[in-house]
Amino acid sequence: MQTIARARNSRALTAGSAALLWIAASAIAAAQTSDTSNYRVLGFDNKHIAIVNSKGVVEWELPLEANAMHDIQLLPNGNILFYTQTTVKEVTPAKEIVWQYQAKPKEGFTGRVSVHAIQRLDNGLTMVAESGNQRIVEVDKDGKIVNEIPLLQPSADTRMVRPVPGGGYLVAHEGDGKVREYDRQGKVVWEYALELNGLPESPGLTGHGTKVFGVKRLPNGNTLIGGGNNNRVFEVDKSGKIVWSVESKDLPGIKLAWITSLDVLPNGNIIFGNSHAGPDNPQLIEVTRDKKVVWTFKNLDAFGNQLVAAHVIRDRK
Repeated sequence: MQTIARARNSRALTAGSAALLWIAASAIAAAQTSDTSNYRVLGFDNKHIAIVNSKGVVEWELPLEANAMHDIQLLPNGNILFYTQTTVKEVTPAKEIVWQYQAKPKEGFTGRVSVHAIQRLDNGLTMVAESGNQRIVEVDKDGKIVNEIPLLQPSADTRMVRPVPGGGYLVAHEGDGKVREYDRQGKVVWEYALELNGLPESPGLTGHGTKVFGVKRLPNGNTLIGGGNNNRVFEVDKSGKIVWSVESKDLPGIKLAWITSLDVLPNGNIIFGNSHAGPDNPQLIEVTRDKKVVWTFKNLDAFGNQLVAAHVIRDRK
């Protein structure tokens, strides 16, 4: 049985909360411009989910007793979709939980289940990637699993999972160092294996390896990859050829560490997460396709060195 909690519309939002909801919702549809003065950051670290404005002020926060979070989504209605451990929640700006799903071991499985990737889909279902259960599930508004896609068992947990046209999914298999595309039946239809890029492998969060984190299918059919501890963000075509990249020392004065979240803007710019990079480096970076830095975010008071689940809100002027 899946656990679900749906709040009833018994309480009106406060004026401030309603305003925040409108601003967040309008940001989803806002056209991107070159002006970054209206950027805000939604993310989790330092024991809270927070929205931080361009002046570094925390405008909204939800304290959480959690050590890590790898995915978060701002929904078109202004609510926030997130998870803690194995529980996925949708919360309003007034901090009401209006939807909830509890991932549990599937029948016949007695090991550990963990969640690292979530997304509200265009059809209203919610995608949850369940490591241990070796599957992606699509859950309806009542908490019922309506679709299940089996995954290969990697040597460690999956990280980012994102839908692709046709109903399949791109999956970052961190432990295998591979990105795989699955169809609706769980068949692997495309695969890319990361390599060390001519550098020696080294352990730790500041080391170098092939522990991939971020994936996103681009409109041109290529795949954008946040390399995790591969220390770079890059684009590969269907044949696996790298056609664009930002390497660990390509950006003046910035060192890339663990590359995590990915966001492609309408103008082609890319915002990516730079986690575990230390106090001398930004936590989020926006670059143009010719590798010019447009914007960076560094706020170690609001978020620490493990800002992994992050989304940049681009408000309407």
